[in-house]
Amino acid sequence: MKFNNFVNGEWVPAATGTTTESYNPAATDEVVGEIPESTEADADAAISAAAGAEADWADTPGTARGALLRESAELLAQRKDELTGTLVREEGKAWSEAAGEVQRAIDIFYYYASKAADLGGEVMASSNQDTTLSTRLEPVGVVAAITPWNYPIAIPAWKVAPALAAGNTVVLKPATQTGVIANEFVRCLSDAGFPDGVVNLVTGPGSTVGNALATDDRVDAISFTGSETVGDIVYQNAASDQKRVQLEMGGKNPTLVTDSADVEEAVDIVANGAFGVTGQACTACSRAIVHEEIYEEFVETLVDRVESLEIGPGSNDPDVAPHVSEDELEGTLEYVQIGQNEGATLETGGQRLTGGVYDDGYYISPAVFSDVEPEMRIAQEEIFGPVLSVIPVSDFEEGIDVVNGVEQGLSASVVTDDLRQAHRFVDEADAGIVKTNEKTTGLEYHVPFGGMKASSSETFREQGDAGLDFYTISKTVYLNY
Repeated sequence: MKFNNFVNGEWVPAATGTTTESYNPAATDEVVGEIPESTEADADAAISAAAGAEADWADTPGTARGALLRESAELLAQRKDELTGTLVREEGKAWSEAAGEVQRAIDIFYYYASKAADLGGEVMASSNQDTTLSTRLEPVGVVAAITPWNYPIAIPAWKVAPALAAGNTVVLKPATQTGVIANEFVRCLSDAGFPDGVVNLVTGPGSTVGNALATDDRVDAISFTGSETVGDIVYQNAASDQKRVQLEMGGKNPTLVTDSADVEEAVDIVANGAFGVTGQACTACSRAIVHEEIYEEFVETLVDRVESLEIGPGSNDPDVAPHVSEDELEGTLEYVQIGQNEGATLETGGQRLTGGVYDDGYYISPAVFSDVEPEMRIAQEEIFGPVLSVIPVSDFEEGIDVVNGVEQGLSASVVTDDLRQAHRFVDEADAGIVKTNEKTTGLEYHVPFGGMKASSSETFREQGDAGLDFYTISKTVYLNY
């Protein structure tokens, strides 16, 4: 199928008519759809539509906005199987993982539908007897949401839903690799009946469409999820007219396994966090930092576990599905070679798979490295694939040093039966998300999400009540009667 942009309530092709094809990563000869390869002109049209609809949507009562969000959630739920199938075919995700992601988008829209009616302000006492003092929350204006390919319906949902609930208009620019599922997502919102111009979709390269959104002075706020390199560019471009900016970027997420941990439990937690969603998650575990007393047992048990994982097309619901693209697969294979060149021991995996269904897609066997030093590139740089570095440490203090010894600080976990160590980890780990005896992946939608250090702009959190802060401005009202 050929898909279009959605601008001012209409499905329209790119101004140039140019399209790009989206392929199934499990069957690379299958075209999932053709999506517009938009330019600055298309971004300009979408921004104009959003700016034109901004005032009326801001004046729409919160209960009415919430009703449209609720209708969107219901349409997403009605089309859940269809959306799951599209997500599997376009991004490659295993069926159960894709279904969970679609359900998350549904839940997010229901959540913010209820929040829309509660957005108001506070009344406070004044020092003047004849004055009432209050605050009110108002929308920021036009919001640009720039989203990645790895969670191509959940991440747009957790940006778009709170923005709309707060009374903002939105221009969504999804990743090119997953333009079809983004199109189907916006179709649900369109069918729900949002007024023209309130929700807009423009697909195309970040270098053109993304740059146009970041530099246009009619855009009041940008919410970006993606790589640190691109995020820095977005931030710099947005700074010229002091846009409000929210950046969530990469991670080099650790799981610290202490000497008190149960090895089997630790292996389950680490393997699920490292190899679920093919390691293509910003919160995926890429470093297992293990106490030396249980290190050899941990590595041996982990290798056995990894070698039992089923690898295959997402439609078969395997443990590990294909990479999203040839470029992503090549990048992972390059890091496997880097690890070997650095002197780490490749215990298992790290090979491009061939034969049978593997010839049709972008498959790699999950890789486990042992004898990894903390300063090695495979222990410092985000790989975004199923590659795990296992690092030995002599005690808890050294473990914390290694946990914090990277530029990023998104998600971190500890596996321990020692309550004191658990509390110390929460206090001392430099990460926006800290977990005890849980995998680094997996997030609740009603609590804040965001990183520290280079993983985030450290300005505003996403999701939950905190997710509304970015999309609202507080106005203080003095009423002297």
